[in-house]
Amino acid sequence: METLIWVVHVLSAISVIVLVLLQHGKGADMGAAFGSGSSGSLFGASGSANFLSRTTGALAAVFFITSLGLTYLSSHKTDGGGVMDKAVPVQPAKPIEAAPAAPAEEEASRATEIPK
Repeated sequence: METLIWVVHVLSAISVIVLVLLQHGKGADMGAAFGSGSSGSLFGASGSANFLSRTTGALAAVFFITSLGLTYLSSHKTDGGGVMDKAVPVQPAKPIEAAPAAPAEEEASRATEIPK
């Protein structure tokens, strides 16, 4: 199910990008009125804007819905928890014991025995 939503999500994103790039800007109609551009298109002078804008809006809605669906699926996974739940527990380290005091005392007594 998640793979299908991913495919629809990516296809709708690419389609929205292509449709937005195909559409004329707001200033394109003014240039066409004075003869600097061509106002004719495949769907007619005014029909192309309506068709492309409606199609873009519908694909944007599909993109939004698939985004919400993917968010829902990722937050409600039942695979046993996160990464930290799957980690192997570590045993606590044993405390370091103090060294016996006898060798230190022997070194101190040897220090006094150094010949001068």
